[in-house]
Amino acid sequence: MMQTLQFDIHGMTCGGCTSSVHRVLSKIDGVSRVDVSLRPGTATMDADTTRVTPNQIEAAIRGLGYQAKLHPDRSSERSMT
Repeated sequence: MMQTLQFDIHGMTCGGCTSSVHRVLSKIDGVSRVDVSLRPGTATMDADTTRVTPNQIEAAIRGLGYQAKLHPDRSSERSMT
């Protein structure tokens, strides 16, 4: 099932940080259309949750040294087309 997920990310301080997060998220199988914003510190993406879980995405962000939390009220399900 395809979902649009948004994560709040703390610890990004520059464009290099957003580029690193974007690069790592874009390489995750099942993740597409990634947008990372320094301000307000978010990453929004489409994710096929049958292939990758929000916890796996969060772990990938934490692996870069940032704090991440899924923002459930800004996430939504939609059918794959």
